[in-house]
Amino acid sequence: MNPPKAILAPDPHPVKPHFKPPPNACDAHCHVFGPAAQFPYAPNRSYTPQDAGREQLAVLHQYLGFERAVIVQASCHGTDNSAMLDALLHSNSRWRGVAMVEPHVSEKELEALHSQGVRGARINFVAHLGGAPDLSAVRAVIERISPFGWHIQLHMDAVDIAHYREFLNQLTVPFIIDHMGRPQAALGIEQPAFQQMLDLMRNPLAWTKISGPERVSTMGKPFVDAEPFVRKLLELAPERLLWGTDFPHPNVKIMPNDGELVNLFARFCEDASLQKKILVDNPTKLYWPETIG
Repeated sequence: MNPPKAILAPDPHPVKPHFKPPPNACDAHCHVFGPAAQFPYAPNRSYTPQDAGREQLAVLHQYLGFERAVIVQASCHGTDNSAMLDALLHSNSRWRGVAMVEPHVSEKELEALHSQGVRGARINFVAHLGGAPDLSAVRAVIERISPFGWHIQLHMDAVDIAHYREFLNQLTVPFIIDHMGRPQAALGIEQPAFQQMLDLMRNPLAWTKISGPERVSTMGKPFVDAEPFVRKLLELAPERLLWGTDFPHPNVKIMPNDGELVNLFARFCEDASLQKKILVDNPTKLYWPETIG
């Protein structure tokens, strides 16, 4: 096994966005890394991040104008969710979590995670992060989380959707594809991978995040070539879209500026009612359903 690679730290100087998120806006995809002295990284990780703990994330959210967040467990911490759970503990219920769990996770363990604010389980299908999981193990996780009303979050590239389509069609819980499936912008919206993504989004259980333009773009900053993909998804399924910073941006080739990403969201999605749907209403459905009605 190759030693884990060191990855870039986030941009320490986010611009102040000119777009002001609506009240209760949610950064629905971000991570906490360490600090390693308190929350060590997994021995079998593929990368080693710079520490980016809950305090740093809280400062960023206050600066950007986000009152709520979803902390997604990252592969560098494996199935040790301690850093994420510590972040939830200190959030006064303003943050929710998506955990990574073993197929044999017990009902008692899931009850504990749920009580601490976890509302989903993440499965990695991305090859460079050790993807291609055992589908029987994934089904076991889904069977265990289903009684809790959780969703499943799939770190999967759109080019792999066709290979896993039968599995995806059989899912009985809501599922999220990260970052629009990371299509390659240079290939255009007609590329087969993105067409598979659009077809998948016709499934009422399918969600995605119109985030990660730096992972889609082939032009580089300011990542505007991701816009046609976002607009197509806004047109197709606005009621099942989320947005997030992806802070602190693990494994990116070009480090984005978080304030610029907020402004880019407003450029891609100009309608105020649609902005509220994606930043407030949609995350509430998945992560704070008890507050609805």
